[in-house]
Amino acid sequence: MLKTCRFNAFLVSALVWNLAHGMGGVLVPLYALHLGMSGVAIGSLVALPVILQVLFNLLGGAYADRLGAKNIMVGSSLVFMLGNGVYALSDGFAGLMIAQCLYVLARATFWPAAYALGSHLPGERNRNLGHLNSTTNAGMIGGTAAGGVLIGAFGFQICFLVSMVILLCAFLLGLLIPATPRIRNAASQPGIVSTYRNLARMPAMYFAVACGYLSVLPFALASSFYPILFVGEGFSTQATGWLLTLRAFGSILAGIGLAKTIRAPTGLAVPAWCSLAIAITIATAAMTDNMWIVSSSIFIFGIASGLASIYFQMFVSAVSASGDRGAAISLGGLGWQAANISTPLLMGFMADGIGIRNAFYVIAAMLLTLTILLPALHRWALGGRTVSESL
Repeated sequence: MLKTCRFNAFLVSALVWNLAHGMGGVLVPLYALHLGMSGVAIGSLVALPVILQVLFNLLGGAYADRLGAKNIMVGSSLVFMLGNGVYALSDGFAGLMIAQCLYVLARATFWPAAYALGSHLPGERNRNLGHLNSTTNAGMIGGTAAGGVLIGAFGFQICFLVSMVILLCAFLLGLLIPATPRIRNAASQPGIVSTYRNLARMPAMYFAVACGYLSVLPFALASSFYPILFVGEGFSTQATGWLLTLRAFGSILAGIGLAKTIRAPTGLAVPAWCSLAIAITIATAAMTDNMWIVSSSIFIFGIASGLASIYFQMFVSAVSASGDRGAAISLGGLGWQAANISTPLLMGFMADGIGIRNAFYVIAAMLLTLTILLPALHRWALGGRTVSESL
């Protein structure tokens, strides 16, 4: 019973944190658009702070192993609260950039800590990580839908204040999670630089980076230019919010119903098929403004991105030692940062230059190229070996 309470405290805290995360995905690009910013400015706002996230992410993963993942999660809620406060008070690019830097610091510390906690839960790893991903995506659904509705009803400033209240609840819930043991003690742990140097010598980590890129690129699009695409096609902010929740619904289905089908944590089939599906659905969503086609595309997009995320976590857990789990997730998470930096910037420049629909087609073509390259990268990274999930 105690283990169940601990597990629930962890999941509920992650759920509430992601309510605010989902709201931010709609609020930030539409608020910037509301202030009259160009596509390049919006892309820069979303992408440039992620350069800092590379450093924050590596430090967050290493300190999750050293200070305890619970402490890192709780701290991320406070930083996220502060970011929303700055957004609520800002109406210029500089203020928004400061707020977005706080957003990325919160994300960079939350995810390595949450995934490290999830990978150490008792029971089947694929099932546990599937439940974690379903929970976080459920939060994204609520937050994304609420963001679209609240913008229309109350305006942007009220939405940012509501997000602050939600994050205060996440912080208080996080305090209920029992203290997690420090995987390494101060006397025996190597330095952070040494830890990452050893991990960087593992070819498998470079395949993990590619999988991290694949798993986060859908979110990078959904939280930057998908809302702008849908509004430009004539959908209201409320409809846009609901459309984007379909991505999270698809990811929930992946976490609850399909995660258990990932039996080979280092196999190639899952990332290859997910990459292909994401590429096709990105192109399809830009081809038409038909609600049914767009809805179906976003839902399948969510299923594929959810499976890609679970696979990434399982792959890193399989190829890394327990004491380096947070650091390994963060190193593989360099793919997250690559997606979060390059996608909004590239989309911003292309949206201004060739139009937003053509920009989506280019991103789809890039993912098709990645799909073609994955088998060769997989062979090099693992040398034909498979790694047991029990590692």
